[in-house]
Amino acid sequence: MISSSIGLGNQFLATIRQCDAIVHVVRCFEDENVIHVDGSVDPVRDADLINLELALADLAQVEKRMMKVKKERKGDTKEASALEKIIEVLENNQPARNADLDEEEEESIKGLGLLTRKKTIYAANVADSDLSTGNDLSSKLQEHAENEGATMVLVSAQVEAELVDLDPDDRADFLDSLDVTLDDTGLRRVIREAYDILNLQTYFTSGPTETRAWTVGKGWKAPQAAGVIHNDFERGFIKAETIGYDDYVECGSEAEAKKQGKLRVEGKDYVVQEGDCILFRFNV
Repeated sequence: MISSSIGLGNQFLATIRQCDAIVHVVRCFEDENVIHVDGSVDPVRDADLINLELALADLAQVEKRMMKVKKERKGDTKEASALEKIIEVLENNQPARNADLDEEEEESIKGLGLLTRKKTIYAANVADSDLSTGNDLSSKLQEHAENEGATMVLVSAQVEAELVDLDPDDRADFLDSLDVTLDDTGLRRVIREAYDILNLQTYFTSGPTETRAWTVGKGWKAPQAAGVIHNDFERGFIKAETIGYDDYVECGSEAEAKKQGKLRVEGKDYVVQEGDCILFRFNV
């Protein structure tokens, strides 16, 4: 996660190169008691400042790699083609994700971990009163995000901080006064958007003492999903006893779901669906 109020050091840049996506928190509220380092609030300016640092770091890395590719006389490779396209967009003040690469070109530069090619979510940090609808500042950030192929969600650090200290009943009343639900709080919006842009989903395992949620990619088959729990589950996969989430809630238990014919036995080719409740059978 990046905040527009900080500078970026080399160690920090190296860390976020390992991430799959970036959440960029940008101030979108006016408050005379919270001084902005630049003396005024301008979310587009603040976002551009950080993006410039990211782009310059990417450009330096890509140019360095291109020199090595040319030295090794690999100028007609997919990697060279990809690097040329990326240099062109970076020099035109666009993020590397705007470079149109084919599958082979994409794979050739994957190891570079380019910062401006990563999926990006702008988190517009607004006052609590603006969490439900946003404001003029967040609207400007929304347009900016769309222009560069990113997405934006509304968050309120103030609201998140207050929610931590409230009991469930007071929390509901507080959110109702803001015209938002718990599912519409900023943190949950960020999580949903992150899952969406990274093409992720959740399945569940449930037993007498514990229920767990597991994150997998959309389109993953049952053995792959089992491997998230343990490699042995994937290696020795036999079958997946599966109940849809809604069916599980309606029936109230695995036994009742089985009795009503809602439990399915799926094999190795089954594509796991969002919210599946699964018991894996395996043997190693």
